Amino acid sequence: MTIQRLGSIFRRPTPIGQAVFDDNRKLVASIDRRGLLRGSLSLGSLVMLTGCDVGHEGSVQSALRAVSEFNDAVQAALFRPDHLAPTYALDQVAHPPRYNAFYGIGDVRPVAASTWKLELAGRIGNKTPWTVAQMYDLPETELIAKHICVEGWDYVGHWKGVSLRLFLERIGADTKARYLAFKCADDYTGSIDMATALHPQTILATRYGDDPIGDPFGFPLRLRTATKLGYKNPKWITAIEVTNTKPGGYWEDRGFNWFGGI
Repeated sequence: MTIQRLGSIFRRPTPIGQAVFDDNRKLVASIDRRGLLRGSLSLGSLVMLTGCDVGHEGSVQSALRAVSEFNDAVQAALFRPDHLAPTYALDQVAHPPRYNAFYGIGDVRPVAASTWKLELAGRIGNKTPWTVAQMYDLPETELIAKHICVEGWDYVGHWKGVSLRLFLERIGADTKARYLAFKCADDYTGSIDMATALHPQTILATRYGDDPIGDPFGFPLRLRTATKLGYKNPKWITAIEVTNTKPGGYWEDRGFNWFGGI
């Protein structure tokens, strides 16, 4: 029997199954975004394929996470290190950029440039912290690309900053390592794979257009990569670690896909 046929049979989960489905809606949505479930799998067909009991929340969670991890592996396999995402014209840029975080804009805690430092850890040769002035002294590149949110909205942004590849080379990072982990001033955490870190459209942004990034949008430093969804672009960055141990992240630990590619 085909997956499509299974999906047509089990379009309507039982009340128990629906309750479990609702509890895992974010995880299902992140899987569905890449089309793995859309139009083919439902909770019922997932149950048949995995043999799990819809009345047992743990088994459904495990099955969904297994599919999510498979989805991550597929996205990583499809990623092309030198393939460029679309770029846009200056007249398409949004002013100001759209605010987004896991809290309202009124709860933003401004970062003081005079005391901010970028801490470095892990597989890095020179772990001396960096100041705002030092970040602004680095060679600058720009990126005019879409910020795409997993919630379905997007905008074209004009970001300037240092190539993350160049920065990693400057600090003596092990670019053969697998992951980068980020900590932020607002307690947000995030992580990306090394292939994305070395991509030509991945920068540590310090400016929006010609001006320093404003307080609500991640001052003084945020990640901007054209190959990831918005939640993979942490703001107000205060620390970077290079590691071979797979890190989590604020949203990844809550069920979103780890790879988060577009």
